[in-house]
Amino acid sequence: MQVLSGTRPVRLYKSIALASGLLFLTAVSGCSLLEDRSERYVDAPEGTPLQLPEGADGSRLHQVMPIRDINTAESGKLYPSAIPNPPDMTSEILDENYVIEELDGQTWLLVNEVPGRLWPQAVAYMNERGLGVAEDSPKLGLMQSELANFSKRAREIAGLSESPSRQEPMTVIQLKMAPGVRRKTTEIQIRRLQMDDRPEGLQPWPDTVQPSAEDLAFEKKLLSDLGDFLKGREESKSFSRAASGMSSEPLVKLVTENDDPRAIRMSLDYGRSWAEVKRALEASDMAIVDLNRSEGWFYVDFRTADEKDPGWFSWFTDKEKPVHTHTVQLRRQDDGVMITATKRPDYTGEHSAADLLSKLFDSLY
Repeated sequence: MQVLSGTRPVRLYKSIALASGLLFLTAVSGCSLLEDRSERYVDAPEGTPLQLPEGADGSRLHQVMPIRDINTAESGKLYPSAIPNPPDMTSEILDENYVIEELDGQTWLLVNEVPGRLWPQAVAYMNERGLGVAEDSPKLGLMQSELANFSKRAREIAGLSESPSRQEPMTVIQLKMAPGVRRKTTEIQIRRLQMDDRPEGLQPWPDTVQPSAEDLAFEKKLLSDLGDFLKGREESKSFSRAASGMSSEPLVKLVTENDDPRAIRMSLDYGRSWAEVKRALEASDMAIVDLNRSEGWFYVDFRTADEKDPGWFSWFTDKEKPVHTHTVQLRRQDDGVMITATKRPDYTGEHSAADLLSKLFDSLY
C-alpha cells in the first residue's frame, strides 16, 4: 500500500509535465511554425479570362459580385496600412428622399427610386388630382394630362381662373420622368403647357425653354405636392415594365485606358455638369481653392490626410490653408461634357490625377 500510494504523485507530475509541454508546443507553433498567409492575396497573379468557343455569345456572362478594379502595379501598397475601404453602401441613399432642386431656370423633384417604381404612382397622382392622363410614352418618360379647362378641380391645379372664358388658352399639364444623374435615382419635372388650340397627341418636351418666374413657382408648387403624394404611397409595390424600358444609359461614365481612369463623360448640358461636379468635389472633401465657370476649371486640394497634417507645429499654427495640387477641367464635347484632371508639377504627393477622377466618379455616380 505504501508503494502504490507513493506512485500516485509521480503519475500526477508526469501528466502535468505532458500537458505543459503540449501547451508550449501549441504556443510555439502558433507563433512561428505555422505559415503566415495573410499577404498572399497581394501578390496573387491575375487569373486568365474565360475562353468561350468560337461563335458563342458572351453578352450574358458577367461578374455576379464584381470587385473594384485595382491597379496591379500599385498592389504592393495594399498591405498592411493602405487596404482600400469597402464601398460605402449608404452612398446611394439620399439625405432626403424627395428633394426639389433648381439650376439655370430648371427645377425637378429628385427621388431615391428607379423610374419603374415611380411611373404608376405618377399616373395615380394625375388621376387623383383630377388631371387624368390623355397621352403618355413610358419609354420617353413623358405623360400629358387631359385638357384642364373643362374640370373645376383640374382648373384649380393648373392655376386657371375660376371663371372660364373663350379667350383663355387650352391648358395641359405635362410630367417628365428620367433616370437621375446619381445612381438609382429619378428626376421628375412638371410644366404647364398652354396653346391656342386643342393639342393633337403627345407634345414634345422642349429642354431649351426657360420658364418665367411665375411658371417656375407653379412648377415648384406641383412638385412639392407630388413629393408629398409619393411619400404617402411609399408602401405601394406596383411596378411598370413599360417604364423600366426608359432609357437606362447612365448619364455619367468613367473613361479608362488599360483600367486607368482618363476622363469622366457626362451626358448633360454644361450648366448641369458644372453644378454636379462642384457638388461632388465638396462631398468628397476636396477643398476648392479657386474656380472659373466660364473657362471651365476647378483648382482643388487633393492631398492625403498625412500630407495635410502639419505635425508637431500644429500646436503653434492655425488651420492650414488649402493648397492647389490638382486641376479639374470641363470642356464641351458633342452632346455632353468631358471632365479631365491634371496634377501640378510641383506636387510630389501620393495622389495622382487618376486617383482624383476615380474618387470624383464615385461621388458623382
